[in-house]
Amino acid sequence: MKFGIVGTFGSAAEVVDLAVEAEQHGWDGYFTWDAIDLDMSEPVWDPWAVLAAAAVRTERITLGALVFALPRRRPWVVARQALTVDHLSGGRLVIPAGLGVPTDRAFVGVSGELTGTRERAELLDDHLTILDKAFSGERFAYDGTHHHVSDLQILPRPVQRPRVPIWVVGAFPSERSMGRAARFDGVVPQLRGERTMEHIGPRDVAEIAAWVREHRPADAGPFEIVLQGELPDDPAAARDHAAALADAGATWFIDSRWEGSAATYEAVSARIRAGAPSL
Repeated sequence: MKFGIVGTFGSAAEVVDLAVEAEQHGWDGYFTWDAIDLDMSEPVWDPWAVLAAAAVRTERITLGALVFALPRRRPWVVARQALTVDHLSGGRLVIPAGLGVPTDRAFVGVSGELTGTRERAELLDDHLTILDKAFSGERFAYDGTHHHVSDLQILPRPVQRPRVPIWVVGAFPSERSMGRAARFDGVVPQLRGERTMEHIGPRDVAEIAAWVREHRPADAGPFEIVLQGELPDDPAAARDHAAALADAGATWFIDSRWEGSAATYEAVSARIRAGAPSL
């Protein structure tokens, strides 16, 4: 299992500094986040600018955002941004992608945006397909639900082949949502219905891993099962918790702290300096 952490709070310079600290203290991944306005008291920075700065100040660590709200972004613009960070980092970018939080002001605070779950899912499907084709470096056409591309080529090709890895949020056990994720390089699973806000435990991970094995071709390449949440502060407890998830099939755990006393720049910085669990 690999371990990442979200640099949740701080100034623009501080969140880039956190990426450097995360690399120095043995973390495998550093993630920013993608929002416009979630009524938070802390500043919200553009993820691509943060990742570009982090890319040139780090050498080893995987970089991404948890998660990119693709339905409110233009996919050909995202392709160009991703290729830039992919090259700046020497091939260390991943793209976790989802529908976006429906309460984000980018959906509810401006006119002309598609806000329904079905419409955002359609946009996500369009955008994922366009990204995949754009990363090929070849000219392509695409006739989707909301986007129609007749002749587009985006160069240079990514450092990573066949594409910059894409981890898609999947609502388990939704066949449609999980099927979308299975077509790409990883899933950031969420539970459905009454369990939406619950943390995913080892039994859930085992069921998700079994679903992926059944529905994804064996020769389709590596596939990540990416969990997020708060690791226990006690090193032994964190190690035991992570080990149980890894044994069940999880390949990444991303420590993400959004609320309470743990959701401050100082607390996240201290957690980074404490280091990732050692399995």
